[in-house]
Order: sequence, then structure tokens, then C-alpha cells
Amino acid sequence: MLLSAAGVDAWLAASGWVVLCVLAALADALAAPDPRRVRVERTAPRRVLLGQPAASELRLRNDGSRMLRGRVRDAWQPTAMTSAEHPLISIPPGESRVVTIPLLPRRRGELTSRFVVLRSDGPLRIAGRQLRVDSVGAVRVLPPFTARRHLPSRLARLRELDGNTSVQVRGQGTEFDSLREYVRGDDVRSIDWRATARSATTMLRTWRPERDRHVVIVIDTGRTAAARVGDGVRMDAAMEAALLLAALASRAGDHTHLLMFDRVIRARVSRVEGPALLPALVDAMAPVEPQLIDTDWDAAFAQVRALTSRPSLVVLLTAQDAAEAARGFLGSLPVLTRRTHVLVGTVTDEAAARPERPDAAEVYHAAAVQRAERDAAVVAAAIRRGGAEAIAADPEALPPRIADRYLALKAAGRL
Repeated sequence: MLLSAAGVDAWLAASGWVVLCVLAALADALAAPDPRRVRVERTAPRRVLLGQPAASELRLRNDGSRMLRGRVRDAWQPTAMTSAEHPLISIPPGESRVVTIPLLPRRRGELTSRFVVLRSDGPLRIAGRQLRVDSVGAVRVLPPFTARRHLPSRLARLRELDGNTSVQVRGQGTEFDSLREYVRGDDVRSIDWRATARSATTMLRTWRPERDRHVVIVIDTGRTAAARVGDGVRMDAAMEAALLLAALASRAGDHTHLLMFDRVIRARVSRVEGPALLPALVDAMAPVEPQLIDTDWDAAFAQVRALTSRPSLVVLLTAQDAAEAARGFLGSLPVLTRRTHVLVGTVTDEAAARPERPDAAEVYHAAAVQRAERDAAVVAAAIRRGGAEAIAADPEALPPRIADRYLALKAAGRL
């Protein structure tokens, strides 16, 4: 089909406009300052807590002879939750500017940024030049330790057990603390008759829980640790329980050991005491992720024996809620319970409210929940027959329940 004269003129005008725009864009890009003349220095925090805001800083120095205007992009992982907008930059020649990149990590582990992208705009701001600059930054995102809020009340109870208040305890395995005068209502079995004979009043022995015990915490990193519970996975809740127990045991004067294991050691902390313990624990836990393999419990218990020859308490944080899958665990458990006291902590999902008129999907879901609860009860009974204690609770309740059981063992003189 032949074009009319008007059509030819319109086509030529459109073509000319396109060519003009292309030429203008090329000229604008060529006139843009060279981004290779910009030096990039990075500053980022080494460690941040999960869910806590942080910031990474980029120091950009323009070594060129022209004003550089454009944008910068810092290539953090998506889980760093940086802003989707790329900051504008305007750097005069010979000067530096600092660009702050906000971070709000939503996943535990290592966050990295491998490079920075600089875009230099031309004078017309319709085109520019772009450059990727290799600049590695890394931030380790630590477990948040939200269970810390339970620590003050448990420390108050520990001080009572330790004799810093008027409450004293006595039981098998407690240590003699001091003598004080008898007060009506005290246990007469604690009267020290020799001290009474030497003094003019009745004297009473006071006791405190023993110190220097070894507490071993084992976190199962096998496939069951990857199950979703609440807003996270089971292993995250196990970390919270481990941190709360470790903080409490450290204040009580006990030695805490951590082992994260499936078929190999994923993390291990031992022979760390005092204020350095919690930082060492969260730093070791941060990069560990659940593995989709079954845990070798014979090897795990061998590693427990390698940490300390005579542990006073072993806390196993695992999910044994199906009898068929727990056979290996239950078969290996008596080897450990013959030598020490064992607690088995399991993270369970919160019970959902049942609607008055459920539909078919809700009925099947309720049936599945009841089946899981029944299987978990069977495994818990088998754990008790194996000589250990079973504690099951949702992610919010498990850390304080394990801490309370530790204090109860202290009070009873069994630890």
C-alpha cells in the first residue's frame, strides 16, 4: 500500500523526533560526569538484633572536576528490608557525602551486600552513566532474645534460693551457707546444736544451692526444627529457651554448654563464663539454620559426653511428636538418663479457637490437631519411661517453663 503525502510527512516527522531524542540521550550520557571518579567507602554495624533498626553508611568522594548528580543503590539482600527508593546524591568536585541506608532485618543469619551501583545523570537528566562498584558489607543478625523479659522475676527467685533474702532452702545436694539465730517457724532439723552450746541462743544452719554445676543445652537442628510454629520456626523458639536458661544458670554460678547438632556440629559454646556467655551464644546461634535431615542422637549424646564428663543437667530442645519418627531418639535416651537429669523441651503450636459452626476444612484441621496432640502425648509418656522429663509448650511459654523447672531442681537440691 502506498502512503499518501500527508502520511509520508507524518512518518518522517515521527522518525526525526525519535532520532532527535536518541541523539539528545546519547549527548546527555556522554556529558554526564564519569562515575569511575567516585570512591566508595562502606561502614556497617557488625551485629544487629533481629527486628531492630540499624543503618549502613556509604561515604562517596568525587575525585572528578565536575559536579556529580544522580542516584546510588546499595545491593543488600531483600530480607534486610531496605527502602525501595534509591537515594539521590549531589557531590561537588573534591568533596564527600555520606548516604545512610536504613536496615530492618527480618531474618536471622548473615546479611550481605556485594556491590554498590552509582548512576551519574547528564545535564538534561534524560540519560546518564552507570557503574557497579564492588564493595562488600556484612551484618550478622542475632536472635532477638525476647524471653529476656522473664529474667528479672526468675533472678529474684534465684536470689531467694541463694540466701540473699530471708528465705532459705535445705535439701539433698545443697551447700552449707552460714549460721543465724533461730526464729519461730524455722525447721528444727536445721538447728546446729554445737553452735547453740557455744552461744547463748539457739543457732540455725542455712543452706544455699550448690554451684559449679554443668548444664548442657542441646538444640536439635534436624528436619523437625524447620517446622513452622507461630510466626517462626521451632528452632527460633528453642534458641529463646536456651538463652533464658543460660542467663539464669550463669547467674546461679553454674557452667553452661551449648550444642547445636543434627549429624554434625552446627554450633558449640563451652568454657565461656560470666558476661561473655550470652554474646558468645547469640553469635554462635545466628548463622545456624535447620537442616532437612534426621538427627543422629547417638552421635549427639556422644558430643554431650565430650563437652563435660559429668553433666548435672542436660536440656534437649527438640520436637519428638510422632512415635514412629522418635524411635531413634527414645532408643538412645536411656544411655543419657542413667548418668544425669534430662529435660526434653518441645515447642508446640498454640491451640486455635474452634468456631461454633466449622466448615469441612476446619473440621479436618481440628482432627489433625487432635491427632498431633495424641501422638505427642504418647511420645511424652515414652520419654518419662526413659527416665527424662518432658515439657511441651508454645513458643511464648516454653522458655519460662524450662527456667522454672531449673529453679525447682535447684530448690529441691537435685542440681
